[in-house]
Amino acid sequence: MEIIAGLVGLAVGIVAAILVVKLIDRSRGQDAQRQAAEIVARGERDAENRKKEAELEIKERALAARTEGEKELNKVRQELHERERQLDKRQDSMEQQAELVRKQEKMVEASQRKLAEKTTEVTKRNEELNRLVEVQRKSLHEISGLSRDEATSRLMGALKQELEREAGLMVQKHEKHLQETCQAKSREVVITAIQRYAAAHTAETTTSTVDIPSDDMKGRIIGRDGRNIRAFEKATGVDVIIDDTPGVVVVSGFDAVRREVARMSLAKLIADGRIHPSRIEEVVGETQKEMDAHIMKVGNEAAQEVGLQGVHERIIQLLGRLHFRTSYSQNVLRHSVEVAFLTGNMAEEIGLDGNIARRAGLLHDIGKAADHEMEGGHPKIGADLLKRAGEREEVVHAALGHHDDLRIDRPYTVLVAAADACSASRPGARRETLERYVKRLEELEAVANGFPGVQQAYAIQAGRELRVIVSAQQTTDATAEKMCRDIAKGIEEQLTYPGEIKVTLLRESSFTEVAK
Repeated sequence: MEIIAGLVGLAVGIVAAILVVKLIDRSRGQDAQRQAAEIVARGERDAENRKKEAELEIKERALAARTEGEKELNKVRQELHERERQLDKRQDSMEQQAELVRKQEKMVEASQRKLAEKTTEVTKRNEELNRLVEVQRKSLHEISGLSRDEATSRLMGALKQELEREAGLMVQKHEKHLQETCQAKSREVVITAIQRYAAAHTAETTTSTVDIPSDDMKGRIIGRDGRNIRAFEKATGVDVIIDDTPGVVVVSGFDAVRREVARMSLAKLIADGRIHPSRIEEVVGETQKEMDAHIMKVGNEAAQEVGLQGVHERIIQLLGRLHFRTSYSQNVLRHSVEVAFLTGNMAEEIGLDGNIARRAGLLHDIGKAADHEMEGGHPKIGADLLKRAGEREEVVHAALGHHDDLRIDRPYTVLVAAADACSASRPGARRETLERYVKRLEELEAVANGFPGVQQAYAIQAGRELRVIVSAQQTTDATAEKMCRDIAKGIEEQLTYPGEIKVTLLRESSFTEVAK
């Protein structure tokens, strides 16, 4: 019974459980349906809301598009109004121009009518004049007895003479104006070149004296039986002058480089204290090597200062030797550097090549470095050296012709000559007192004035040129040429001067009449 009761209870429990499960399933189904209904309702509400929002957004976009369209429309309308205004303005302007054209056409028509009337009147007058001229011509032929061809020939001759006279006056006028313009321009070029390059007013000078610590050193320099001084003079090629002057030994020599080598060697020997023939030869040899290196250094520095490239080594050496050469106490190397810069500045002012000009200016006096070794004047020697070194023709001719008659087809030579004169004659370039300078010029002029027929004589270019004006009545071309040669010969015989002096003699005939 208990088992049955247990089974019955178990069955009841199972049935109750099934009922409970069904109740729970039903409850869940109802909840699910309710939730589904709520979800559907919520979805419908969301859809409705989204629909309203979409409609609202569409309306807003439509409103914005409409507003933008209205703005574009207004802008287009304004542009159209502006174009219409401009078109109206252009139309008014065109109407005004058309009105002006009509007025001008009327004026032209009136002018043409007046011109036609005047042309007709002028034609009538010309016909009348031609008739009167023909009548007068016939009358002149009858009075003068000349044919028409003869009268024409005489008239043309008179006109030709008149035209030639007028042409001569015009040529003289233009030549005078051209000469004045050229002189002003040349002065401006020279002044500008000098202003652009300001050189020192005094130049270095080489010395040929050596200071000694005491007079006892003179005996050591002379040596036993004069062997030291003879060995020194033989090794250096100079003369050593030892006199009573206290504290000084004088070194004398024609070659400035040798004199400088001797001075330096003697100074080294005095400082060393060991003075004997073998030591003298050793010191002189060392000093000679130092001098050769110093000469090359000075030459290279000068070339670099001017800006020269590709200069032959021989020319560099000669440039360095110019450092020891002076003219009227003016250092020739510094003079050459100054001439180079002045020539380059003037060349650039007139549109020529400044590099060629500076090269020609620096090398124009190169012959002075070798004029004691070769025969001839330094222009010819320099030209030969430059030609052998492969320099261009302009540079060679500048060295050859900067003291001779200048040719206008060689502009660089003319510029070098002008720069050379500026450098040599400017105040302070050469150490010479004013009294001595004036006296030298007066002596030059006095030599020329001593010849018969000389009217005036002028020493120019710091005394390097003499211009003589002679009387055309007392001399002829042949006698003038002989007089020029005699004046040059007289200067050579009567005066002492360095370098060369150019003599130019002028003989001119002039005639003057006064129209009253």
